[in-house]
Amino acid sequence: MGSDHYFTAAPASPENLRPIRVTLAGRELSVTTAGGVFSPDRLDAGTAVLLANMPPVPPGGQLLDLGSGWGPITLSMALAAPHSTVWAVDVNERALDLVRRNAAAHGLTNVNASLPQDVPSDVTFRTIRSNPPIRVGKNELHGLLEKWIPRLDERSDAWLVVQRNLGADSLQRWIAATFSPGYSVHRTTTSKGYRVLKVRKHGSPPTEPITLV
Repeated sequence: MGSDHYFTAAPASPENLRPIRVTLAGRELSVTTAGGVFSPDRLDAGTAVLLANMPPVPPGGQLLDLGSGWGPITLSMALAAPHSTVWAVDVNERALDLVRRNAAAHGLTNVNASLPQDVPSDVTFRTIRSNPPIRVGKNELHGLLEKWIPRLDERSDAWLVVQRNLGADSLQRWIAATFSPGYSVHRTTTSKGYRVLKVRKHGSPPTEPITLV
């Protein structure tokens, strides 16, 4: 892949389209992947752990897959919640093209594959599901989460999978310190070297009643 990374905006490496078979939302699917994107040859272990250990997605509303790659989380949510709108957000334009291709191949019309700047600023999300791009570096990763986690609807959750030896526990501590008050974070699962973190955005505190005297 040369100097390309999966978070490269426009990979220069050969596209090398390839079909793979995966099981998503209980269905065996043929999907298309390519060089220059994250985990092009298989469903990666971290995403598999997340998909196996997260609750059902909300049946409607706006849902976000942050760092979509070729789209396994997006496709899973779109299949499970056909009345929702699933936003697949990635900086890698080749990855977004693959999401569109895979959604179209399986008749999923509820997918929007978008660059981050193309998501309208007034859109908020009933859930965020993400295998975030840890290898972009700590500062970039923190900036990414600081941008998107506040766009959760109240009383909604983000589910993140992070490899234990790539800083899952320190990321959990950072989230707890950065988004307090109004949020909570805890580890829900440890499996195959990965942690699944649940970030909850709580509702606004009730307004104290006004007593007229």
